[in-house]
Amino acid sequence: MFFLLALLSATFAPIYVGIVFLGFTPDHRCRSPGVAELSLRCGWSPAEELNYTVPGPGPAGEASPRQCRRYEVDWNQSTFDCVDPLASLDTNRSRLPLGPCRDGWVYETPGSSIVTEFNLVCANSWMLDLFQSSVNVGFFIGSMSIGYIADRFGRKLCLLTTVLINAAAGVLMAISPTYTWMLIFRLIQGLVSKAGWLIGYILITEFVGRRYRRTVGIFYQVAYTVGLLVLAGVAYALPHWRWLQFTVSLPNFFFLLYYWCIPESPRWLISQNKNAEAMRIIKHIAKKNGKSLPASLQRLRLEEETGKKLNPSFLDLVRTPQIRKHTMILMYNW
Repeated sequence: MFFLLALLSATFAPIYVGIVFLGFTPDHRCRSPGVAELSLRCGWSPAEELNYTVPGPGPAGEASPRQCRRYEVDWNQSTFDCVDPLASLDTNRSRLPLGPCRDGWVYETPGSSIVTEFNLVCANSWMLDLFQSSVNVGFFIGSMSIGYIADRFGRKLCLLTTVLINAAAGVLMAISPTYTWMLIFRLIQGLVSKAGWLIGYILITEFVGRRYRRTVGIFYQVAYTVGLLVLAGVAYALPHWRWLQFTVSLPNFFFLLYYWCIPESPRWLISQNKNAEAMRIIKHIAKKNGKSLPASLQRLRLEEETGKKLNPSFLDLVRTPQIRKHTMILMYNW
């Protein structure tokens, strides 16, 4: 069960840091109609085309004009010379008028990213920041709410629900026709992906005894690190963002098979007075691991208790001095 849930941790990496590859911004310049034809007629090399037709670097510390500005020149004129064509207009290029990139951009990359497909550069560069901010907002809301939901409805149900939504949103993002739809599906991924990762962490620590919690928690994080390494290799092999997004989203559907592989948390079942089901799972774990049940569990009553079930509340985080201290320490660390 630990190994299966560790796989869940590994597949969280593409969502958390996928912006590095999905939002890669390559070198770019304004597209100027007529430049490609003139370059072909004159037999220019790529370096010569840049030198003759693109503004040079601006002052230090400022955005390069060649990325966001272009010469206001009609390159379709047949009077241009192949050697320094702009000299016929003005011997000093700095006096030539510059304008915005009205016809898009040319990107120096063999692959693609959301930046190159939706032109998230120059005046639109803030849209790339919004893309990452949306998933972070989802992380915040999902992380704040999933604890209560998991305490209310159970760990397993929450895990399977978040996995399904995450997988579907990831695939839909890969086929999004517009930036707006892509942003919406990314936000949905943020809402459920971090929540699902946390549920996996909770399940792992609740399946083991207290002295093993630290160990399994650390190795759950190690699995995430392995996911980072694998992501770099997959992104290298798939330089086009849609194929990359589709490839890292598809394995999430595999986790739906956990319905038959991962049981509910015995600790949560006991908190809900479902002792018989909890004992069945605990005995199964003990049998598979070749262990005997602790005496405290052997004395657990199998019949359903008639007492009140434990209802979750955010006040549980500060109810006792010990848990209050742990809450403050963890908030400070984060």
